[in-house]
Amino acid sequence: MSTKAALNKRWQSGDNGLAIERLPAKESFKSRAYAALKEAITNMNIYGSDEPLLLDERDISERLGASRTPIREAVAMLEQEGLLKAVPRRGILVVRRTKAEMIEMIEAWAALESMAARLATSRASDEAIAELRAFFKEFDFNRIERERCDEYSTANIAFHQALIRLSGSSLLAAMTDNLFFHVRAIRHRTIFEMDRAQRSASDHLEIIQAIEARDADRAERLVRDHTLRLARHVESHVNLD
Repeated sequence: MSTKAALNKRWQSGDNGLAIERLPAKESFKSRAYAALKEAITNMNIYGSDEPLLLDERDISERLGASRTPIREAVAMLEQEGLLKAVPRRGILVVRRTKAEMIEMIEAWAALESMAARLATSRASDEAIAELRAFFKEFDFNRIERERCDEYSTANIAFHQALIRLSGSSLLAAMTDNLFFHVRAIRHRTIFEMDRAQRSASDHLEIIQAIEARDADRAERLVRDHTLRLARHVESHVNLD
């Protein structure tokens, strides 16, 4: 099983443990440790539990097969990105956001993703746009079954990543990179609360149709409204503090 497949399996199972694989000896450098650690953290279900998520430097070093110096350097880089925080005598804390911070992040995502949708209507090829439907080919838009929540959540997140890619803007992709870590996690946590999955499916179909029609105004509005509904749901129904 590939690293990516293994990480996806852990994500879909709802396991919020750190899924990480040993690095080949020739790759035991700061940049490689940073990339491996960031990928593993990004695939953690950080809002699946209220317990603090603490990582151990020695454990990470052993599991990556790297010395502790590049691990510390990688952790320092991830601290600068706001993903980790070193806590004296406790370990390395995976950073969660407060409710107010999460709402701000979702609102920022809404602005960026809606612009991505607008750009996609003029920049993306017909073939690339057609791939949006492929994410949901295994699902009935009229009825999303709760027992397939992990599968649908994975497809939902991939769909939103694809919208950013279809913009053809590397800057938009870079700006959404760190937002994605938290927005992905909160989407996963809330997708089956209060019939949100069914509403999500309906929204996605409308968004796809607007992009297929090259209707920039409608695509932009639909994507913005779709994401802002997540912000309102978090504000009213999710406890993160």
